[in-house]
Amino acid sequence: MRIALGLEYDGAPFQGWQSQPNGNTVQDVLERALAEVAGEAVRVVCAGRTDAGVHALAQVAHFDTQAVRPDSAWVRGTNAHLPDAVAVRWAIPVDAEFHARFTARSRSYSYLLHNHPVRPAVNHGKVGWFHLQLDVERMNRAAAHLIGEHDFSAFRAAECQAKSPVKTLHRAGVDRRGDLVVFDFRADAFLHHMVRNLVGALVAVGKGRHPPEWIAELLAGRDRRRAAPTFSPAGLYFAGVEYESRWCLPGANRIIAPFLPGSD
Repeated sequence: MRIALGLEYDGAPFQGWQSQPNGNTVQDVLERALAEVAGEAVRVVCAGRTDAGVHALAQVAHFDTQAVRPDSAWVRGTNAHLPDAVAVRWAIPVDAEFHARFTARSRSYSYLLHNHPVRPAVNHGKVGWFHLQLDVERMNRAAAHLIGEHDFSAFRAAECQAKSPVKTLHRAGVDRRGDLVVFDFRADAFLHHMVRNLVGALVAVGKGRHPPEWIAELLAGRDRRRAAPTFSPAGLYFAGVEYESRWCLPGANRIIAPFLPGSD
């Protein structure tokens, strides 16, 4: 039997999603909790791996098991064995052809940036921070150059293992909500550190260091060395996954974040 799960987690206490020898990852704690409910070892696959310190509001994962349990047991029972920073929001049986990663049509990320001269305290670890006032209109003009299919080598981490740097970005937008600047991205898939590198470049435009057209130059140049530094993971959220309607997942098959911390 294959079970699909909806998850949310605070990434600050963990060394990312992917299992590590020390066991301090989201995948590790989730697999241990599920094993308590299933009575057997399980292996979990997620829609999009997250790095250390990166959060998720609407992650999707699946696992296979011989155990037969009520859907509520996969939620409440698993949550009883999870640390407070991770929670299963829903669980449903799915067809064996469903794959959290490979059947996803798109993924969404949001980056929350506290744009104020003084660093945040209550939201420390939940938002990024930049002290100079940013021009959102300039950043949106810059972000428009990112829409469509491009080679994103200029925004790719050196250790990225993706077979191709070519991805299709469906959305790239920036919105100000008081002192909070929210970056939204949706693509078929993302490269390692791609969103944090995009945010760094857009901030460079927003503070006036480069014109909006600089983003197009970076894309054409395909040189990571010419782009801005990688931004902090603190404000990055895995915010949604889109699947075909035939999988009958909650939320009309587009699993999106119900809220963004610190926003109105």
